[in-house]
Amino acid sequence: MVLSPPTLAAIRFGYGLRPGEDVSGDADALLAQIDKGVSEKPRFPREGLTGRVETATRIQAVLAAEAKARQAGKPNEDIRKEVQREAQRIYRQDAMARIAQALHSPAGFYERLASFWVDHFSTSVLKTLPMRAIVPLYEAQAIRPNLGGSFSKLLQAAILHPAMLIYLDQNQSVGPDSIAARRSGRGLNENLGRELLELHTLGAGSGYTQDDVRAAALVLTGLAVDNRALEVVYRPRLAEAGPISLLGRTYQDDEGDGQDHILMLEDLAANPKTAQHVSRKLVRHFIADDPPDEVVQTMVDAWTKSQGNLSDVYRAMLQHPRAWSDPGQKIKKPFEFVVSGFRALDLPEKSFATLVSDMDNEDESPIGKAMEMAGGAAARENARRRAGRANAITLGALQRMGEPIWRPPSPAGFADEARVWLAPGQLSERIAWSRLIARIFGQKMGPSEFLEAALGDAARPETRQIISQAPNKVHGITMVLASPEFNRR
Repeated sequence: MVLSPPTLAAIRFGYGLRPGEDVSGDADALLAQIDKGVSEKPRFPREGLTGRVETATRIQAVLAAEAKARQAGKPNEDIRKEVQREAQRIYRQDAMARIAQALHSPAGFYERLASFWVDHFSTSVLKTLPMRAIVPLYEAQAIRPNLGGSFSKLLQAAILHPAMLIYLDQNQSVGPDSIAARRSGRGLNENLGRELLELHTLGAGSGYTQDDVRAAALVLTGLAVDNRALEVVYRPRLAEAGPISLLGRTYQDDEGDGQDHILMLEDLAANPKTAQHVSRKLVRHFIADDPPDEVVQTMVDAWTKSQGNLSDVYRAMLQHPRAWSDPGQKIKKPFEFVVSGFRALDLPEKSFATLVSDMDNEDESPIGKAMEMAGGAAARENARRRAGRANAITLGALQRMGEPIWRPPSPAGFADEARVWLAPGQLSERIAWSRLIARIFGQKMGPSEFLEAALGDAARPETRQIISQAPNKVHGITMVLASPEFNRR
């Protein structure tokens, strides 16, 4: 099937069609979204960057104080439980805001790039309670502003963010011959060094060795997180002294200012194997599980010529003919599926805001308590029912489908291959979700009208025939959302 460029651009490079929204099938127009996206403030963190730093440091301070009291035999479970509730509430609000960001933004390509890079440089809100607040900050602070510039700058922003150091236990790492090691007996933690080489830059199978992993970890010693300011700092007493050799380069911190890790990141960003690894991942994400070598090579050439300018790399991909042929090579991951479903239904801002409000009324939030006092048990039960429904079609749905927001299963992120997302359990969850939102939001359009809104010229004749015979709106809209065309991009 040959699709019109606007339809293919919306489905392959964005979050799907939305009624009334114009999408250009032109590489320049898609690339223009990057500058626009970078310049706009994301919907999360809810209190802004500065406010979120204050929130996260306060949570960490309260937990530290409670832990100290616990060690002294004076635990305070009420305080800890309240912090847990607050951290979960922050995560839920930011996660809903992230769905809203993808749902309502006209810059679909930029949003897809943000999702790609957040997954490439994976962290998880499940690492610690404060990470519920820190990981959304990480995406807004490190990833989104830097995804259109040089890879070197993006790499440094991602690796040298508190979220990454906390997630990969860098605070636990000390040089074997450092002052801290001699005094405490602590040793080297290789987590960040390993993932830096295997996932973030060179790629698995690129020829580096275990000695290289250890060398990278040694260069990174000295880096730690100051929890009071939520900043990455360099602490010489944790650092390994002396020359460290990695991939033919010796790092020895001649100036003693702890900048060898910056030089190492710059060298890794400039390594040809990094260009190959990252370009292949981009093609696998956007175009096909088996990336066409000619597209990858075109992007590697652009990377080399531009010294790693990511916008030039994206341009090389978008201008290649293979980027605009053979639609339907990829299966939508759960987040893409849910967002594109809401977009096809043209869910208004007000309706999504109601879902957020319904979820804020659950648990023991101040709003929920006020409602219970004002309306009694019946009002409280109704609020719980509405909160449950809102969760079932958003965060709960993504959990059941296997892609909860900011909760990857490992530092490697979520799988990006069809075999993972085509399991029978996956498909049954998608059908159940489709049926549920068809009942809730699918009363405005008839099935055939919805088919045009959701798929346009991507709909096959067989699908059009089936939908035209749907016995009712709910069944017809469910079938559209469950169709092969809608689940592929």
